Amino acid sequence: MPFHRRQLLQAAIAAVVVSQRSVVSAAGRPVRLLVGFPAGGGTDALARLLAAHLRSELGVDIVVDNRPGAGGQLAAQALKAAAPDGKTLFLSHDHTISIVPKVIRVPGFDPNVDFVPVAGVATFVNAFAVTAAHPARTFADYEHWLKQQAPEQLAVGIPAPASTPEFLVNLLAQRNGVALQPIPYRGSAPMIADLLGGQVPAGIGSVQDFMELHRTGRLRVVGVLGAQRQPALPDVPTFSEMGVPGFEDPPFYGLYAPAGLPAELVARWETAVQKVLQIPQVRQQMQDWGMVVDYMNHNRLRDVEAAYSQTWGRIIAQLGYEPQ
Repeated sequence: MPFHRRQLLQAAIAAVVVSQRSVVSAAGRPVRLLVGFPAGGGTDALARLLAAHLRSELGVDIVVDNRPGAGGQLAAQALKAAAPDGKTLFLSHDHTISIVPKVIRVPGFDPNVDFVPVAGVATFVNAFAVTAAHPARTFADYEHWLKQQAPEQLAVGIPAPASTPEFLVNLLAQRNGVALQPIPYRGSAPMIADLLGGQVPAGIGSVQDFMELHRTGRLRVVGVLGAQRQPALPDVPTFSEMGVPGFEDPPFYGLYAPAGLPAELVARWETAVQKVLQIPQVRQQMQDWGMVVDYMNHNRLRDVEAAYSQTWGRIIAQLGYEPQ
């Protein structure tokens, strides 16, 4: 073999080895999978499911690193500060990536500059739930109930400020002519704890947050967002059906890395996510949580996020929401 061809071949082999080692070497430190919400919520559960199977697929040690607070901003800022070496990833839904940059003046990150999309995982819908003791059996009952309540009864729990749930609360307040009060929490888990304890009469969260509680009668889901009814909740109407349009586009979960992550590492994680989402047990668990498994390569995830961000930019402007 000529010398220059042998050099090129050796260089190519060395590049592949370095690329693989930078992803799969777990001897130094584990891969961190950042989550912007507390343990016990839907995002955390999905992160732990994916981490367990990606760990097996790639032969790496993966730890879920919860950084709750500020609607995912703390986790996003941690991703921005991380080295682009394949050892830090961020599982986020639409709120942190698409909405926070539009409602917070200085969020501390720009997803279009500081992050690189890796793979989309799933779509999901939000739902409106009331406590088990609430007199409302349907959303129409709830709206009728609103008009007869004192101000302290007009609270609605939401998992994060300046989020899709908060915008829904504002629209419902306008529709009913009442001073509904969105109560923001640091994620869905503490919000659900207050719902179960009766501290707030109603709340908005993802379907997966409410699914089991609805099945067991501990909470009652009376409306879902999205373009169609959920298979697991066939008797629960969508808000579009109930005359509240504008919430049809499903939110999404995506995996992100720090800007500058080499393309070969993006491809390796992307492929691993695709394989994990083909595992029947993973798909079944996600479906049981009310998610729609929807693998997206990095290009499609980027396009979906851009379209979603545009849609919510219009809605936020129509509501007259001023960035905080």
